[in-house]
Amino acid sequence: MVTDPIADFLTRVRNAQMANHRIVEIPASNLKKRITEILYDKGYILKYKFEDDNKQGVIKIALKYDAATKVPAIRSLERVSRPGLRQYSKPADFARVKNEPLLKNLL
Repeated sequence: MVTDPIADFLTRVRNAQMANHRIVEIPASNLKKRITEILYDKGYILKYKFEDDNKQGVIKIALKYDAATKVPAIRSLERVSRPGLRQYSKPADFARVKNEPLLKNLL
């Protein structure tokens, strides 16, 4: 049993990218579905699909890589606030996200 589903989600995506996989499958939950939708809306993943297997369900995520350099769109991925150590911040303290591949697509 996984005690931290968000960390499990991030670890599966991180490991799939390090192994240069195109698709990663993750056990579904409503929280993970929403995180997947946010990653897609922000341009970090290519596409996703929710599949129902009459149990928990599965999220299939197509990872996004740069066409020329094969560098993953997600450069780093880490869990800051964990169940054992909560980190609280004001919105003004958040760092700006550097998303160079998205900027290239907009220009």
